[in-house]
Amino acid sequence: MRACLTAAVAAPSVHNTQPWRFRIRGNTVDVLADRRRRLPVLDPRNRELLISLGAAVFNLRVAMLARGRVPVLRLLPDAGEPDLAAQVTVGPSTRPPETALMLAEAIPRRHSNRQPMRDLRVPAEALTDLSAAAEAEGARVVVTDPLARDAVLDLVRIAEQRRRHDPAYRRELGEWTGPRPRRRDGVPPEAFGPRDALEAMPIRDFSVVRPARRCGPAPFERAPTIAVLYTRSDTPYEWLRCGQALERALLTSTVRGLASTIMTQPVEVPDLRALLEDPADGYHAQAVLRFGYGPPGAASARRPLTDVLVRTGTGPRSRTDREAGPAAPADRPAR
Repeated sequence: MRACLTAAVAAPSVHNTQPWRFRIRGNTVDVLADRRRRLPVLDPRNRELLISLGAAVFNLRVAMLARGRVPVLRLLPDAGEPDLAAQVTVGPSTRPPETALMLAEAIPRRHSNRQPMRDLRVPAEALTDLSAAAEAEGARVVVTDPLARDAVLDLVRIAEQRRRHDPAYRRELGEWTGPRPRRRDGVPPEAFGPRDALEAMPIRDFSVVRPARRCGPAPFERAPTIAVLYTRSDTPYEWLRCGQALERALLTSTVRGLASTIMTQPVEVPDLRALLEDPADGYHAQAVLRFGYGPPGAASARRPLTDVLVRTGTGPRSRTDREAGPAAPADRPAR
């Protein structure tokens, strides 16, 4: 169980906020939202918080399966405990599938890459694998053609420019990029990434409030591989599924030897997000992804398990649960 939880906390999260807690009850792991770590400016609906939780749920599932036990998943299982995002129960023994073994092995090697990548084309077979990974979790990855790619990157660039002039966003960003003794969350300077010398690749500028830590300009790839992750609906239940699809696609890219970058700037701005969506099919854009061949991304620190484990209380909710504050109501029944 300790190894499975270590895999869960290795999941990506917005600004490396790690907005999760875990409660073990018998052979079940409760995955709880830690809303003290939410980003009210960037993520007022808690959409990215729940996507981050979904990514942790997927790692937990894969780690269990790779160790020969079937994970039994329930999303939003209890409307009376809104912070309870998911329950993953250790099920019967099974022979670990080869795919689960490969994905589990990739978990500690997956890191967001904000560095320039090489000008090498990503093979069609790899892109097919990424799409299949998302579809296996109920989402859709659409790889853009050159014309759509440039349009998507324009939206990322516009969103980045808007954000950097928002005082509230700058204050919030400063909270998660500032140095603190023994800090185990947030985005460290070594993970900031350089600025594109030609300003064609709009990587999120984490140094906007800390210019002294800004990296020098560097040439980025001329024809990046850009994809958009979509879900059929736009509810908390679907955001949790989206997080699992996102992590499965990212781990699949790691298995394939690809680097990846999550660029969520345009989906954080409602009018720009609408431009990524096709009213004809009704799918909702959840993230922009960049794939390619490049150096391993810098690892961001993770909190130790002692910081994310919740001790169960005698009542329906422990004292630690109550201290987390109010939560938004769930809008989807348990599965």
